[in-house]
Amino acid sequence: MQISDVSEGTTTIGIDVSDKYSRLCVLDGTGTVVEEGRVATTGAAFRRRFSTVPRARVALEAGAHSHWISRLLAEAGHEVVVANPRRLRLIYENDKKSDRVDAEWLARVARLDATLLAPIRHRESPSQAALAVLRARDALVRSRTQLVNHVRGTVKIAGVRLPPCSTQSFVKHVTPSLPANLSSLLAPVLAVIDTLSREIRGYDRQIGAMADASYPETKRLRQVPGVGPVTALTYILTLEDPRRFASSRAVGSYLGLRPRQQDSGGDEPQLPITKAGDGAVRRLLVGSAHYILGPFGPDCDLRRWGLALAQRGGKSAKKRAVVAVARKLAVLLHRLWVTGATYEPLRKATATPSAALGTS
Repeated sequence: MQISDVSEGTTTIGIDVSDKYSRLCVLDGTGTVVEEGRVATTGAAFRRRFSTVPRARVALEAGAHSHWISRLLAEAGHEVVVANPRRLRLIYENDKKSDRVDAEWLARVARLDATLLAPIRHRESPSQAALAVLRARDALVRSRTQLVNHVRGTVKIAGVRLPPCSTQSFVKHVTPSLPANLSSLLAPVLAVIDTLSREIRGYDRQIGAMADASYPETKRLRQVPGVGPVTALTYILTLEDPRRFASSRAVGSYLGLRPRQQDSGGDEPQLPITKAGDGAVRRLLVGSAHYILGPFGPDCDLRRWGLALAQRGGKSAKKRAVVAVARKLAVLLHRLWVTGATYEPLRKATATPSAALGTS
């Protein structure tokens, strides 16, 4: 995202957005506070407040309202900086935190160096609409998983263990195994699970059709076993522009699949991943990694590499291998997207047969 330098005399405005009212702080070209106030968080109020204001740099934090506010401010002729919440530690750790103080900090940081806010770019409306379908499906999947776990936990307390099965076929497979005293109690929960499964299948059909019709580039990504229309479309809509990354390796960090680093002296502790970026696409990539390393995953370079990593021992070896495969998968999908190449499952093994020795 291109950020211009603030010239002398340029006004900088920081906005701390809330559901009902948003606080704002206005700095002149010398950094002096010339106005503080609030504006109702509605389109009409923001339009009245900023349509007659001379061009200014306006900084606000990414959130539920930032998409429409940033679009409205840009249409009014202002330079808009949407700050990444993960980079606003300076504000969150302030011991005098308030909406008024937050607005002033946003304005001051934006005035001095807006890149410190790690500005983000909101998606265009068509992408946002398509992503809304995926988000709705994701919400139903997470709700279904929570209910399935509830049923299994309730039955386990009664000393019964339900048979393993896929979530999609959960109701059909577990109903005969329910204890008589819990069958009627859990019947409404099972009915909701069954309804959620039907709705999810409907979303799957809609997403598949949308991917084929409007996002043909998803076919490149779906060459990789374990990557279906939902994962491919979520990945593409989340990254939106593959050329924004200087290197494919940067995608793993962007999606929060890179381990945290806190080296000090001679200590290099193994830390969990950062979990930065979009959680939905990260969960889908991890799910694809589970399939690649699972019993039905086809033989490929990713599988061989992940299984070798899992065999190194340690109680968390399998978990680390799954995350590592998900990170490599994110990089691979980006390369396929950018180059349009045909996926070769055993490209490395074919090029250097000795590299495959010792793996299974």
